[in-house]
Amino acid sequence: MPSAPPPDIPDGAVLLTGATGFVGTEVLVRYLERSDRHVVALVRAPDDDQAAARVRATLERACGDAGAHAGRVTAVAGDITASRLGLGARWEPLTQRVGAIVHGAASVAFDLSLEASRHINVDGTRRMLDFARACPRLERLTYVSTAYVAGNRRGTVYEDDVRPGSFRNAYERSKHEAERLVAAHRDELDLTIVRPSIVVGDRRTGWTAAFNVLYAPLRAFAAGVIPVVPARRRSPVDVVPVDYVADAVHALAEAPEASGQTFHVVAGAQATTVGEIVAMAEARFEARTPRLVPPPAYHALIAPIVARRAPSSARRLLASTEPYFPYFAMRLRFDDARARAILEPRGISSPPLRAYFDRLIDYAVAARWGRTEIGRAAARRLAAT
Repeated sequence: MPSAPPPDIPDGAVLLTGATGFVGTEVLVRYLERSDRHVVALVRAPDDDQAAARVRATLERACGDAGAHAGRVTAVAGDITASRLGLGARWEPLTQRVGAIVHGAASVAFDLSLEASRHINVDGTRRMLDFARACPRLERLTYVSTAYVAGNRRGTVYEDDVRPGSFRNAYERSKHEAERLVAAHRDELDLTIVRPSIVVGDRRTGWTAAFNVLYAPLRAFAAGVIPVVPARRRSPVDVVPVDYVADAVHALAEAPEASGQTFHVVAGAQATTVGEIVAMAEARFEARTPRLVPPPAYHALIAPIVARRAPSSARRLLASTEPYFPYFAMRLRFDDARARAILEPRGISSPPLRAYFDRLIDYAVAARWGRTEIGRAAARRLAAT
């Protein structure tokens, strides 16, 4: 990786990690459209040219124009898991220019080993904290966590609650460990922690770049290969559209009153339930409603039969869906009073899933559940027609 200093960057620039990802793309666009800050996008790439190419491709998908907001974004090749972020001699010049950091880069895969998840989510966050501490003019670091750092708890989880339950997967555990690492630096850094729940597509266009969690079982419902689901009908499922998450991350990162606090960016009291999702899917796909079976009975009695008797195509689809089943048997809700107190006066709120469910499915079907790429800008045109 080249070690030359980065090009001229104005003082007070915001450094974004994960800017080419699903949520990160939306956060990038918010900064470009709603602030005057210069954006430094730290992109995993061999060199700056390839980093810039990735950012241009992201802007083309997002805005319909690879040259949109020309001069407002500097792409810098780096790696959050490498020593000094892989910046070499660029480290020092960047620390002198960066005024804010939004750290959203993470692995969201549920099937990684704990070691692999920690390498990205914990070690990567540790290196970002090292960089933040080296920035003499840093105003704040905003860390994008997840509401599921609560693990498999029951009851209501509040925004200042840090007690974990057991964890469903390495992703949850590694994000909990990373958030605790961030919180341990409150005496040194001005910090804001943002905890989104399950993030789905844009409420207006349905656009998504991540067909996971909610989408996996919905795709299986549509294909008619899930007659039985390990779930509880009354279990809450907390879903938020990506536009709400990006609006919230940007607003909370910039709001003076959000300093030093942790926020749930969730549906909260408007969370849907497994039963409501199944009913909406039944109506949309005109498919038979899957039977909901308590998870212990499903794994003991039904899963072995499916493994033996289901067609290979159905087994593959079910296997890809299996990691998400635990999120449909939960017994916890998230309180978001603190977040709403800041966001709602700014006109930022999340609608219930039923208000935009059909829009999500329209996009998913058009994109063939992720097999056909339809960018954010193209999704807007598609929704308009």
